[in-house]
Amino acid sequence: MTVSELRQNAREIWEAALHAANPSTSLHNAIQVSDGVLAVAGRLLPLEGRLIVVGAGKAAARMAQVVEEIAGRHIAGGLVVTKYDHGLPLDRIRLVEAGHPIPDENGVRAVRDTQALLSDLKPNDIVLSLISGGGSALWPSPAEGITLEEKQNVTQMLLRAGATIQELNGVRKHLSGIKGGQLARWASPARVISLIMSDVIGDPLDFIASGPTAPDTTSFNEALATIRKYGVQPAPAILGRLEAGARGEIAENPKPGDSIFRHVDNLIIANNRLLVEAASKKAKELGFHTMILGTELEGEAKDVARFLSVIGREVVRSGNPVRRPACILTAGETTVAVRGSGLGGRNQEMALAWAIAAASSQSELPPTCFASVATDGTDGPTDAAGGIVDPSTCSRAVQLELVPSKFLAENDSYHFLKATGDLIVTGPTQTNLMDIQILLVG
Repeated sequence: MTVSELRQNAREIWEAALHAANPSTSLHNAIQVSDGVLAVAGRLLPLEGRLIVVGAGKAAARMAQVVEEIAGRHIAGGLVVTKYDHGLPLDRIRLVEAGHPIPDENGVRAVRDTQALLSDLKPNDIVLSLISGGGSALWPSPAEGITLEEKQNVTQMLLRAGATIQELNGVRKHLSGIKGGQLARWASPARVISLIMSDVIGDPLDFIASGPTAPDTTSFNEALATIRKYGVQPAPAILGRLEAGARGEIAENPKPGDSIFRHVDNLIIANNRLLVEAASKKAKELGFHTMILGTELEGEAKDVARFLSVIGREVVRSGNPVRRPACILTAGETTVAVRGSGLGGRNQEMALAWAIAAASSQSELPPTCFASVATDGTDGPTDAAGGIVDPSTCSRAVQLELVPSKFLAENDSYHFLKATGDLIVTGPTQTNLMDIQILLVG
């Protein structure tokens, strides 16, 4: 088995994973409409009032399309927000494109219009809330006294500092008028059904898109602790709000047990377990002995890459944790503490770091390759989804007079992988279930 064949196998494996993550399959499994009745989560809900569809996330456009296919004429109105260049044609639901990962005015206006759409609902009305990764940035609603620019700046600071999505969203929830269960308050007394595609490790309902319809399990104190942990300096209005909330001077978001959640159902319809199981099935069909090493991968991207390179060498030397030809799969969401001025994302950085680690043992490795892919098709602020590398990547770079370690130090994985021909570019995938890593040893 050649490296070229392994790289093609890796492509087939991640394509199988992305196919399984398509919102169409998940939504058709979750909801059905027949004879004026909505079937969801084991319940039959007569469509006697209005059916309103709202949503936000990188998968929002495709999710809305599928809901239109399922519910059709029963939809009385709706509005979903997705990332720029991720839009799809819709008939009954309005689509807005907005900024991600840094929120913008389009998102702010969309939130205002969403709130208006949810006003004056009745108990027999139903709100379908379509939530996917990216929803937190795409549904910005700055709290009183805070500007959008101030929220943008603190988001950028925390991202560059390497904050986890849980930490970032914990802060966002306490600077927002929609997050942390507050959309559920807008929709009350209607029944709210949130259909959620999870991009957060462990599927915590109040962290996926910052939990607009879920009870908030975090506090102002925790949000303030995140600011202090990373040493960022937000605007005085933001720091003042978090400090006032920590002193109990501003009310917390609605918590578990709040009566507004009595008629709210939050349903996870897809997560990264679905992703890796589809990848594993495809790898086995291709003849690999396959192991899912974990679905909650986190940590600094380059450190995780070095660990996975060690696992690859162990496969060669001992046949552990799985014998050759081997496929080892992981999924999750790593972080990058940005210290350089380059361009890239966590998946590209992981691919570059793995290539550097593998280069030192190139002579003793059989054909091997490693791919790290963002399932939404966008890795960091780039047009790439990730990278696919092998032990010869760094040798090819040297022939181009590139110094791999310098690119890693500058967080410039995008330009390195572009030069070596190792970028993965998929375009928008209309889904978002975190990242997947594929290590193949022939």
